[in-house]
Amino acid sequence: MKKFALLTLLLSLFLCTHCNKPSENTAENIATYEADIIVYGGTSAAVTAAVQAVRMEKSVIVVSPDVHLGGLTSSGLGFTDTGNKEVIGGLAREFYQKVYNYYQQDSVWKWQKRSEYGNVGQGTPAIDGDKRTMWIFEPHIAENVFEDFIKENEIQVFRDEWLDRENGVVKEAASITSIKTLSGKVFKGKVFIDATYEGDLMAAADVSYHVGREANSVYNEEWNGIQKGVFHHNHYFQENIDPYVVAGDPSSGLLPRISDKDPGENGEGDHRVQAYCFRMCLSNHPDNRVPFAKPENYDPAEYELLARVYEKGWGATFRKYDPIPNRKTDTNNHGPFSTDNIGMNYDYPEASYKRRKEIIKEHEDYQKGLMYFLANDPKVPAEVREEMQQWGLAADEFTDNGHWPHQIYVREARRMIGTHVMTEHEVLGHKAVEEPIGIGS
Repeated sequence: MKKFALLTLLLSLFLCTHCNKPSENTAENIATYEADIIVYGGTSAAVTAAVQAVRMEKSVIVVSPDVHLGGLTSSGLGFTDTGNKEVIGGLAREFYQKVYNYYQQDSVWKWQKRSEYGNVGQGTPAIDGDKRTMWIFEPHIAENVFEDFIKENEIQVFRDEWLDRENGVVKEAASITSIKTLSGKVFKGKVFIDATYEGDLMAAADVSYHVGREANSVYNEEWNGIQKGVFHHNHYFQENIDPYVVAGDPSSGLLPRISDKDPGENGEGDHRVQAYCFRMCLSNHPDNRVPFAKPENYDPAEYELLARVYEKGWGATFRKYDPIPNRKTDTNNHGPFSTDNIGMNYDYPEASYKRRKEIIKEHEDYQKGLMYFLANDPKVPAEVREEMQQWGLAADEFTDNGHWPHQIYVREARRMIGTHVMTEHEVLGHKAVEEPIGIGS
């Protein structure tokens, strides 16, 4: 499921009134900053929480490991899942209204006329003139909106500040009193909000959490645990695909990206998390397209499994090149072998910063290699190669990162175990929520 800012945080309980000015600890030469609320993270949820704090007349500091704000919302995930959009309110709806305002400017439509844009969203028009909202957008527009939120509310943001996960959390009893980043900065507050995808502050503060799938027995569920042999929405092999390096010869070994490990028994729990990918922003405008380059460590054998899928007649390569304005895409995984780098992220949620960088780099290399393979390898059907050669990375997006998204798609990582855990019973309507704090569709 896609994740974006629809978070209403229980800020009404926050009663302190410190100012957020820095003080210098001259004895240890450590800069200390203080506010009512410290938000750790640079995601859309982080910005949303900080804005809400200001509106409740609290002082707030955002401590962000990221330089660019907005997380996935400003890193390629612009084809928003809306469902029944009437349930989307509050600051989330303000975000989509601000996006709408940007696209009312003719200067924004640089690579495509507004009239040429298909205005197609997920179950709703992309541009809803009656409601003055826009649900489909380019990455840099989303980032502009988040920066506007920060500027308008005069929120202090510390960027590229990483929590000292080993020794950076100080508590009194069960309450956090301060956190320290790897640069040595200390942030004191009455309330701390973890708005990261990984839940690093949560874990460092000894909050209970889970990684992977719980067994069905934990919450008396049917669909949570291992589900081998079960149809999963178009991410499956419709035909028998030979898995061996030399077709028909088990002694030759398995192709890359295939695991020979026992998947376990249905209903059991495991450590596996949903696959990650990058939501690439692609363009087919010849003046705004950066061709797919051949990665230094490129190995076409890594994609042999996909070649064999094509041999069986699969033809949905471009199904999830979802259109966003200015002849660009929000490109997501689709099919049995695609941008999801399956099985390569299982240790990411609790990995060290160093290890996470390695995992992210491996995902980037895999996905860039996949794009080059699709556009150039003779094992790819000619019509696919010809179409792929019309696409490239959008030249006007992520310009400080080689046009590659800043944020990997962390679909899930740690999950907090609170006083109540939402399960399939609530989602499927089998159990009522007595004290709801939000609504979704």
